[in-house]
Amino acid sequence: MCVNKTFAKTLPLLAALTIVANRAEAAQATPYPARPIRFVVAFGGGGTVDVVARLFAQRLTPNLGQQIVVDNRPGAGGNVSAEIVAKSSPDGYTIYMCAPSLVVNATLYSKIAYDPLRDFAPVTLLASAQNVLVGYPGFAAKSVKELIAIAKTRPGQINYGSSGSGTSGHLLMEMLRTQSGIDIVHVPYKTIGQTTADLISGQVSLWFPTVAGTLPHIHSGRMRALAVSGAKRSPALPDVPTVAEAALPGFEATTWYPILTPAGAPKDVIARLNVEFLKVLRTPDMQERLAALGVESIGSTPEQLAAHLKSELPKWAKVVKASGARAD
Repeated sequence: MCVNKTFAKTLPLLAALTIVANRAEAAQATPYPARPIRFVVAFGGGGTVDVVARLFAQRLTPNLGQQIVVDNRPGAGGNVSAEIVAKSSPDGYTIYMCAPSLVVNATLYSKIAYDPLRDFAPVTLLASAQNVLVGYPGFAAKSVKELIAIAKTRPGQINYGSSGSGTSGHLLMEMLRTQSGIDIVHVPYKTIGQTTADLISGQVSLWFPTVAGTLPHIHSGRMRALAVSGAKRSPALPDVPTVAEAALPGFEATTWYPILTPAGAPKDVIARLNVEFLKVLRTPDMQERLAALGVESIGSTPEQLAAHLKSELPKWAKVVKASGARAD
């Protein structure tokens, strides 16, 4: 049998294209998720981001029918984890939970290896938490007004801790410093555990962590709560005033927790993840657990989270520039 030479040459190409098409069809036909999902967390164990991520991972695992594996990737104020996720395959098998550091670091660092808006696909703005200004119990100030008054008589002599440059604890103290005109010294730590230990022992005098991570220490008297950071008092600490009502009108900021996946992830996968996260978020049990942590649930659409990130980028850029803070 005689076969046209040109046609014969195209046979291998046609075969290859058929194989690719069949694989693509098979991939589309495979219900998501078909294997375990990696849940990258921007910070180490013990902090609010980690605790909340693990609560959701436990409940999402049976709902999705696949293991949700929490992968803590702390470092460089969230840059390490963000870069890992940005470079991951956009197939929905890597999801990410972080904090405002995602947009803060764009200004705080002279160079980062990802774009906080272009390199991530929003899933949902899950929740937010207020921060609480806490002091070592032996520190003289029992209120924000007293702190400001004492600091003005001792410029450069009072220190505050944070779990790293660019974290909410660092930038909120810088906001307080610039708005009140005081001169206090930043002592960055690598982990929340180290910061906690040194505040309790008096190695540092102040800290501005999230409410969630400090409630047990406040209730036990190992930390003294001076004020919370939001526009209204925290339900978890109803007797503690806001910074705005205590001393600095207009002071307001919260720590928020988004769920993201690498840019380019399929829209149907993003929609499924959004539905599953919100389903867990709205259960009475999860509402109770989050409230006990001092975390307020939100639960947004992907579009709402995209708009939120876009608005937060210039807001925190302004804070970083005003404070003069740099992480490198």
